[in-house]
Amino acid sequence: MAKAKPFIKWVGGKSQLIEQLETRLPADFDKKEDITYIEPFVGGGAMLFHMLQAHKNIKHAVINDINPDLITCYKTVRDQPNELIRSLAFIQEDYYSVKAEEAKKAYYLRMRDRFNAKPVDPIENTTLFFFLNRTCFNGLYRVNKAGKFNVPCGRYERPLICDADTIHADSQLLQHATILTGDFEQTFEYINGNTFFYFDPPYRPLSNTSSFNDYAKESFNDAAQIRLKHFCDRLQTVKIPFMLSNSDCFGKNGTDRFFDDLYKDYNIDRVWASRSVNANGTKRGKLTEILVRNYALANCTRTNLPNINNQLKLAL
Repeated sequence: MAKAKPFIKWVGGKSQLIEQLETRLPADFDKKEDITYIEPFVGGGAMLFHMLQAHKNIKHAVINDINPDLITCYKTVRDQPNELIRSLAFIQEDYYSVKAEEAKKAYYLRMRDRFNAKPVDPIENTTLFFFLNRTCFNGLYRVNKAGKFNVPCGRYERPLICDADTIHADSQLLQHATILTGDFEQTFEYINGNTFFYFDPPYRPLSNTSSFNDYAKESFNDAAQIRLKHFCDRLQTVKIPFMLSNSDCFGKNGTDRFFDDLYKDYNIDRVWASRSVNANGTKRGKLTEILVRNYALANCTRTNLPNINNQLKLAL
């Protein structure tokens, strides 16, 4: 059986941060039984698929996202993997048969128009989502204010659109998952016994042009970031552990203390991350992100964590 992993590319995906996230789980995480794992901003699901495979004491997962097309993908992968694989295999071979670059671009634009017409059939909707994700520029998912997907065509000869092994593996893991679409606050109602939250919201931009969070037509602005912090306070009140990722505004310029002040009552760690999805190639590369948590560390302590704060001072 293939290893489960994200079935789509996603801006800000956590695949290259998994090890650092793992070492910052609660100290007693593996000692607890029947854990409910909740991700209110599931995105590409790298942390989800890791947690469900690495921690067998997670008996139930609850995932949510505000992007309805993304959630349709998760439900389709879970409930109709074989039908989806047949549909993806067909569109992959059809696309491979188109040889000329301009013809490929025209094919892509036709599929983008079909996707933006919002087909109601989940197989068609998910097939088009997968196709666009594999063939668009740099794997971006971006919509305009009207909610229309507007990423241009990429330049790929034979992109892998149908990854049957991954779909089967992901489908099996998702059998015990509750899949929601909508605002993150609704996930509070799914707390059940030993519960752990991981938040990976749209990141706060580091500048007016350097970041990207157009996953949905609704903007996740500073007011939304503050509302998320208040949600974390609710979890703290009922003693539910959480970990949260976001951009490191202070690490970028040494003056923007938005998150440092907002989460001053919690533990804030800084970790190195590499970002490869950006329209401007000069803005890809290593940078720091913050991890906020409300509990003690598991496999490491503050004294033996990499001293990124000192490294940041040298870099600034």
